[in-house]
Amino acid sequence: MKHFNTSFILSIVGLVVASLIGGINAAYVAFLLILLEVSLSFDNAVVNARVLKDMDKVWQQRFITFGIPIAVFGMRLLFPLGIVALVTNMGLFETFDTALNDPIKYEHALKSAEHTIFAFGGAFLLMVFLDFFFEEKEVSWIKKIENSKIVKKFSLLSNISLSIAIMAGLVLGHLTNSFEILLAYMYGVLLYAILGMVDDAFSTQSVKSGLAGFVYLEVLDASFSFDGVIGAFALSGNIFIIMIGLGVGAMFVRSITLYFVEKNTLSEYRYLEHGAHYAIGILAVIMLLKINIHIGEAVTGTIGIGLIAIAFIHSIWENKKEL
Repeated sequence: MKHFNTSFILSIVGLVVASLIGGINAAYVAFLLILLEVSLSFDNAVVNARVLKDMDKVWQQRFITFGIPIAVFGMRLLFPLGIVALVTNMGLFETFDTALNDPIKYEHALKSAEHTIFAFGGAFLLMVFLDFFFEEKEVSWIKKIENSKIVKKFSLLSNISLSIAIMAGLVLGHLTNSFEILLAYMYGVLLYAILGMVDDAFSTQSVKSGLAGFVYLEVLDASFSFDGVIGAFALSGNIFIIMIGLGVGAMFVRSITLYFVEKNTLSEYRYLEHGAHYAIGILAVIMLLKINIHIGEAVTGTIGIGLIAIAFIHSIWENKKEL
């Protein structure tokens, strides 16, 4: 439980600060936001652990030291401020002032950009899922699909993940008839491809390079944070309460990641990684659907936790059968 000590301490401090800002009600909202962030990003913790376990100790420590403040302050405070500033052509300080004194205007500005945000994040997460789905794996989970002849044949084709993602983007562009959405989607695909090239250039002996792995994990975290940041306004218009709730939730996700790495959980529970990536694939589809259809964060979080729970239980079942 040592990895969770800091998270529990910060959660207590955060809830106390929230209560000082807005009373017991604000503390309760912050608590709900913590649960929201963990439920939406639990599969992120599993994928983080997969990448982190292959990184050298120096970059693992850098992820812990620098990744946490980036996740808490960067992705949960500065990033949405930057998005609103870009959309409204306001300065960053003016946007911050608007968030403090006119949260309704700030929320409207952020939500006006949510379609392009969902397109970018959905594209990046779709590439994460497709690369996992078509890669050669020692363990298969849903064997009728993963070991089917069609999937096996497609897996042998070069750039299959990129091709499917681009085709999905073109369909999205035609359905939405929006150049901004199409451009945001393609930027998400391009960023994933660039990170892959950087990784190939600097990786050694199949170990993910430190810099590429660090950036990859931060972008992945950003993609998972979109739903939480936008959905948080349904509970509170105070950016500090939102930052406290989502930030502490992000800390717990980091703690879960480190726990998984130390305990080698992904090896012990063989299907956990599969469940997380299927959850990411569904999240990517949901984010793209949300461009035209309203889908609540509760649905997204429930699907993610549900798939991971099923994968976890199935892993235990298979382990017992081998005893």
